[in-house]
Amino acid sequence: METYESIREWKELNITNFLDDIVSLNDFHDRVMLKVLEVTSKKMEIGSAPCDFSWFITGSGGRLEQGLISDQDHGVIYEKSNAVNDLYFQVFGAEISKGLYEVGYPYCEGKVMSSNPMWCKSFDNWRAQLQEWVKDESWETIRYLQIFYDARVLHGKGEFMHQLKSFIYEYQLQHPILLSRFSANVEHVKNVIGPVGQLLVERHGLYHGCVNLKYSGFLPYVNAIRLLSIKEGVMETSTLARMNKLIKMQKYRSLLKYSDRNFVDLLTYRLSLSQVDSYSDTHYLHIEELNKTEQKDIKRIIKGGIKLHREVIAMTKKGGHNGI
Repeated sequence: METYESIREWKELNITNFLDDIVSLNDFHDRVMLKVLEVTSKKMEIGSAPCDFSWFITGSGGRLEQGLISDQDHGVIYEKSNAVNDLYFQVFGAEISKGLYEVGYPYCEGKVMSSNPMWCKSFDNWRAQLQEWVKDESWETIRYLQIFYDARVLHGKGEFMHQLKSFIYEYQLQHPILLSRFSANVEHVKNVIGPVGQLLVERHGLYHGCVNLKYSGFLPYVNAIRLLSIKEGVMETSTLARMNKLIKMQKYRSLLKYSDRNFVDLLTYRLSLSQVDSYSDTHYLHIEELNKTEQKDIKRIIKGGIKLHREVIAMTKKGGHNGI
């Protein structure tokens, strides 16, 4: 495959073969994006990469939780900054973002892409940026740190990413207030369970009769488990892999007893959202199309996520490391 168009055709022809298994689907997305990287590298008229670098993906891609349609979330860490390297990766970042778009990955509305200088810089400049972010008390910088912690290297030198994530972990050990700021940033979740246990669906608009699985289902689990992972220095990126690491710690066994089962079931429901036309469509589950058993399952999953989220927030909100 020598063009973005040929990759897109191959992707659209084959992706439906991977909708029964979240692991296979995310592996397929990885393969597609690596093919885009190959074409991007060949299209670089200023030559091959002048130094070692890592190309990483983050968001649902970093966590291996993508559905049928996924938007872009990616960045670059390169070895050192100089005029040649800076120019190369500036051009590379713009080209790979364009390539992913042409292959069918919508641009990230938050501009978390290699085409944005904030997400494409040298190792030393990344470290300097992280140092600024951990000290800045704004909501936005905490969100950036969470996005970075979900990053997974898809191509290149993994050590760059490991060292930068280790800096975040070590900083919060010395400055427990950072964990408190992470906690406050994700404190609020969308509760779609009514006072008598009913599911509260969207009442108007395009998604009338649906629940938003991203905000009511996924984020309580994702945010809670990420918080504990930052606290404990867990470097895995998928929520399930993080759970598996955390549940081996005695203090979390009771807390996480049913979380992995709930999250696997939630990923299965995401795979059912295959009749979609846009990225937004992949977040909405139409409740009336579910039978009573499935509706009961969704309630169980959402309630479990809310309970987990509340308990983790309570553990971490005040920034103390003795709160468990």
